[in-house]
Amino acid sequence: MYRVALLVFAGISVAGCAVNSSEISSGFADTPLATSSVSKPKAGSQALGGDPGIRRGEVEGTRVAKLDDRAPKGSYEAAPAGALSDRDYSQTELNVELARDIVNQYRKDNGLKPLKLNSELTAAAKAHSRDLSKWDRISHYGSDGSNPWDRVKRTGYKARLAAENVGTGQTTFPEVMTGWKNSPGHNKNLLLADAEHMGIALVNDSKTEFKSFWTLVIGSPM
Repeated sequence: MYRVALLVFAGISVAGCAVNSSEISSGFADTPLATSSVSKPKAGSQALGGDPGIRRGEVEGTRVAKLDDRAPKGSYEAAPAGALSDRDYSQTELNVELARDIVNQYRKDNGLKPLKLNSELTAAAKAHSRDLSKWDRISHYGSDGSNPWDRVKRTGYKARLAAENVGTGQTTFPEVMTGWKNSPGHNKNLLLADAEHMGIALVNDSKTEFKSFWTLVIGSPM
């Protein structure tokens, strides 16, 4: 039942996006689930989302937006009760420098330059992980309707490129990283040649069904 999801926004020509375009490249709807040799999660529902412009009908297990929640219906997924109750999150934590090194080693192995940690992108990642935890779901939309580009802009980071990977339910960063590498869309984000900076965040909440909420934000400044 753990999930990974992504969106890419570009302010310059990237993967066919026009200048100042908000066109979205997304692999959320058909993204393979992350895998783990630690323990096998209980069966869950199919991942939702994909192109936020597409509105799906009511789906079993999908949380209905409340009046103070402006995330589009069908753009997020909630975990079934007890889906991850058999996993141990007592040691789940984020070592930011180690996560950076893991990402950069992967980029180096693919002939790409390393990313530098950026406080503004980290703030964007933290804000989204906290929001996902509050609502106990996975999505690229915030509860206020914001998308990754909005959240990066709010921090003051003047981006020409911004990309976001999200994961829920993983117990370690290497586990969520494996899920991202095994998904073509997420992997594309990890290997963006023009990227310069990254921010990473984790929120643990034992009271939620998803338990862990990981957000990686990658960007390049104007």
